[in-house]
Amino acid sequence: MGKTIIQQARGHGSLTYRVRRKAFLHRLRYLDANMGGEGEIINLIHSTGHSAPIAKVKLGNFTFYNAAADGLFIGKKVLIGNIGNHGENIGNIVKLKEIPTKIPIFNIESMPNDGGKFIKTAGSSAVITKKEDGKVYVLMPSKKEKIFNEDCRATIGTISGSGRHEKPIVKAGKMHFIRKSRNKFWPRTSAVKVNAIDHPFGSGRGKNLSHGILGKIPKRNAPPGAKVGSVRARRTGKRKGGK
Repeated sequence: MGKTIIQQARGHGSLTYRVRRKAFLHRLRYLDANMGGEGEIINLIHSTGHSAPIAKVKLGNFTFYNAAADGLFIGKKVLIGNIGNHGENIGNIVKLKEIPTKIPIFNIESMPNDGGKFIKTAGSSAVITKKEDGKVYVLMPSKKEKIFNEDCRATIGTISGSGRHEKPIVKAGKMHFIRKSRNKFWPRTSAVKVNAIDHPFGSGRGKNLSHGILGKIPKRNAPPGAKVGSVRARRTGKRKGGK
């Protein structure tokens, strides 16, 4: 009798393979672009669903959550929006066109007023390299340069929690709970090392490395668990003419 392999079970989305909602209670986002003023950090939160501490910011009668910059503390005032000279104060949320070059920034919007999409992990930051013709060039943590609209907003500073990799895990049980809190699949096992019933590559029998990856070319509409091997391969087999 057949058995549902783990990739299919996770893709089905049952309660067993679904992340706990309380791990992501806090959504990192900015307020609407037309709201500005002086905000206050009213709390720093530890969230199991995020790698960095989260800052709860209050602006008037509104509150929102943002990744905490290194050096923030409860009670610190941060400037939000187009008001005066923001300078280089960490935690300020301003448009890219108002931020000087060579200043570390994070939580950058992909499009104006989308709430922030790029750079939210602990210890990461980007740097503005140049500005021209309404475009801002930002050097990302990957060392690649990306172009943004000058009206996109970002937070000044570096995200705190840069030392999270310095403390050793020591034992597998600790890593198990770290990964489980975010519903991440761990440990990752090679497909050919499992039983034949648990994966299409299981047992390693029938390998044919000359045709794609283990000779598997799944259909483009294959379900989770069957979409393995040379997914959406443009062509298979040996090229003619020696090239």
